Amino acid sequence: MSAPIPVGISACLLGAPVRFDGGHKRFDFAVDQLAPYCHFQPVCPEMAVGLPVPRPALRLVNAGKQGIRLCASNGSGIDITDEMLAFSDQKMALLRHLCGFILCAKSPSCGMERVKVYDSQGKNAQKNGEGLFAQALKRHMPWLPLEENGRLNDPVLRENFIARVYALHELQQIWQQGLSRGALMAFHSRYKLLLLAHSQPDYRELGPFVAGMAQWPTLEAFATEYRLRFMRLLSHPASRRNHTNVLMHVQGYFRPHLSAQQRQELANLIDRYRQGVQPLLAPMTLLRHYMTEYPDDYLAQQRYFDPYPEALRLRYGH
Repeated sequence: MSAPIPVGISACLLGAPVRFDGGHKRFDFAVDQLAPYCHFQPVCPEMAVGLPVPRPALRLVNAGKQGIRLCASNGSGIDITDEMLAFSDQKMALLRHLCGFILCAKSPSCGMERVKVYDSQGKNAQKNGEGLFAQALKRHMPWLPLEENGRLNDPVLRENFIARVYALHELQQIWQQGLSRGALMAFHSRYKLLLLAHSQPDYRELGPFVAGMAQWPTLEAFATEYRLRFMRLLSHPASRRNHTNVLMHVQGYFRPHLSAQQRQELANLIDRYRQGVQPLLAPMTLLRHYMTEYPDDYLAQQRYFDPYPEALRLRYGH
């Protein structure tokens, strides 16, 4: 899992001067912290369809029966909707290897959500739109982890996004190395505890689905559907309650080895995490210590304990 992971990103977030005014929106988390682990593939849809820098700002316009259009905001009548839709659909074939995409918030081409949509008179903006390029990503690759730079300032959403990127990367590597039932079963087993932390009901549905792998006409068809269900499950941010349940489950593996005082110490630490007094890192550190002292093959292979590089420090504050 050490190879650089291919991740798409709106070019302006890397500091490229591609915005309509010749500026950028450099996203420090991506440039300074993620760059050592990711191979970023920048895309600026607006420049890709031939627009220059500088250029008129674009906006989404509700054109009634013509639907949502991507137009210049200066009243010039410039409409590049068709060009943007064509580019987006064509570009998708070149992006299917990606394991995530970081989009520029509020952009009429790249915004994931709450993008302003104006009426035909250029007024009464409603924050209920999606950028046209972002729409294409969702439509063509519904399994792909997508996030905006603004949302990634939230530590829970940030941790969730990175966990999904690394999980998809591992699954994609199995595809590249050659699908097999054994490899897919082993992958699912490695992610059991992490999936439980994200959604217990969905995990209980995914188990029987995996068990029925042999009933699928081809392994490729199964893997395609599994990828969609697996990534959809992980898109639910792991909750404190679910983490607590997983920690208590792991605690049971060490109960026979620990003294009464050690068991109480671990139980107290898990409960303090449950109450929000301690970060997740605290009980995890003690559990890792016991995993070293009392090795268990099943726990040792669980991605729950190392879903991404520890140096990213994503579990330190929650």
